[in-house]
Amino acid sequence: MMAMLEINKLSKNFKGLRAVHDVNFTIHENEIFGMIGPNGSGKTTIFNMISGIYSPTSGSILFKGENITGLQPNLICKEGIGRTFQITKPFLKLTVLENVLIGALNRTNSVNHAEKKARELLDQIGLAGMVDVRGKNLTVPQRKRLELARALATEPKLLLLDEAMAGLNPAELKEMIDVLKGIAERGITLFIIEHIMHAIMTISQRIIVLHHGEMIVIGAPKEMAINKRVVEAYLGEEYSFA
Repeated sequence: MMAMLEINKLSKNFKGLRAVHDVNFTIHENEIFGMIGPNGSGKTTIFNMISGIYSPTSGSILFKGENITGLQPNLICKEGIGRTFQITKPFLKLTVLENVLIGALNRTNSVNHAEKKARELLDQIGLAGMVDVRGKNLTVPQRKRLELARALATEPKLLLLDEAMAGLNPAELKEMIDVLKGIAERGITLFIIEHIMHAIMTISQRIIVLHHGEMIVIGAPKEMAINKRVVEAYLGEEYSFA
């Protein structure tokens, strides 16, 4: 199985504070890979290093065999890595269509082609009826779908999703899980941070668990639910994989 992303001895310090230390893992092509851990465990810092927002203190990031460590975010996006953010960041004064069109222009100089792609994605994501609504007027679930559509418009091979399901009610959560499974079925590898245990356990094929910036374990969801170190550090004794 081809390695899509290889993280080798990755570390990040902030003025002496060790946020991530010596983390290693590999994500395979077409895999849905989850990452969990307490707040402050280094999850988003890892996303920020992969997407170019932070440069690692040490270690390397290989994407499809190419070293992308320290590249600027626009170049990493061009390479084929897209992401969403824990706090959604729509262009508030632009319409839903214009937001996604910006992402689509990552791959084409044709506005007509970009708009066609944007409309197709909005239809797939469930926002086709809101193309003229401005970003500032969207609900939280709608903003999450918009951010997902904009990231997909950049045509990623690997998509980083930072709590894309947070704040959703049970019906919205089920819909989002179905949307994400559909994205994976189209050949896009997913790397997901999520605190909703039912969601991350349901959708992921493997999960990495972080604690205090270090990796505890990597394995299948059912293995995580019975791992003593994972339960003590994060899940809690009351958690049940059901």
